[in-house]
Amino acid sequence: MNQQRIWVLSLLASLALVASLASRERAWPAEYPTKPIEMVVPFGAGGAADIAARILASGAEKTLGKPIAVINRTGGGGAIGYSAVKNARPDGYTLMWNSTALLTLAHAGNIDFDYRAFEAVCLISTETPTLAVKKDAPWKDLRELIEHARKNPGSVRVGNSGFGSATHIAAEALEEMAAAPMTHVPFGQGLAVSSLLGGKIEASVQLPAEIAGPIDAGQVRLLAVSSEKRLAAFPSVPTMTEQQVPLVFEVWRGVGAPRGTPREIIAKLEEAFAQAAKDKAFTEAAQKFGFTVNYQSGAAFAKFLQGQDELVGRLMKKINLKK
Repeated sequence: MNQQRIWVLSLLASLALVASLASRERAWPAEYPTKPIEMVVPFGAGGAADIAARILASGAEKTLGKPIAVINRTGGGGAIGYSAVKNARPDGYTLMWNSTALLTLAHAGNIDFDYRAFEAVCLISTETPTLAVKKDAPWKDLRELIEHARKNPGSVRVGNSGFGSATHIAAEALEEMAAAPMTHVPFGQGLAVSSLLGGKIEASVQLPAEIAGPIDAGQVRLLAVSSEKRLAAFPSVPTMTEQQVPLVFEVWRGVGAPRGTPREIIAKLEEAFAQAAKDKAFTEAAQKFGFTVNYQSGAAFAKFLQGQDELVGRLMKKINLKK
């Protein structure tokens, strides 16, 4: 009898301990955050990704009550930054400013993981690659540029942000769909635009934020955008589809966290960034820099990622960039 009683008491004590630990484990995310958060941008300061990330982080801080430090971890076309966050503790204090680059890096074989290495917190925005030429270039629209490229194979040098980048894929896809042989020149951040202005290349495929300054200064002319519809920031610029090149390709940006981050923390982050995406500063930045606010919850973002991964994989295989 005594033995049975001891066994029962021992069992009850064990159950109480398990319940206590479970309770504390559930309570831990409820206290989040208790310290500053880092959000890694895998590209340099001052670019399209960095500008949007800093404005968004500032808005999310208001809801979370703790600072969000934007950290630029560059290298390998984004591979360094993605790898750092993938290997970080899944505690909600290291986040990823995620983008199409994650998909292109994986399909190019530059990283040994893919989008599934991260929890999908939320989709924030989309950006459309633009095709620009110097203001005094002889081509007034995309069709004229394509006609010239067909008659003079390889003579049109098109700059992009780097080998395997989203702008590189967009430029290669344009060449393939237009059947217009071009020479693709990969650059680091900002160099494609300066090379265009310096006459070292004939055209440049860049995101709106990268080309906004020269556009405002009247130094370049936009010939086309690769979105489905015209951009509010450039309403007079026709899409590629309008000019007989059926290319629709956009860069997306969202927030990710290391795989295994507790759902309670993901939910808090999702709410904070949802509010930040509505913030006046962020919507004004979208108008200024030519990106579109396109918020989606974590669940919707996860489905979106799957579809985008399949699209990017097909496109990269088509233009021989997939490993």
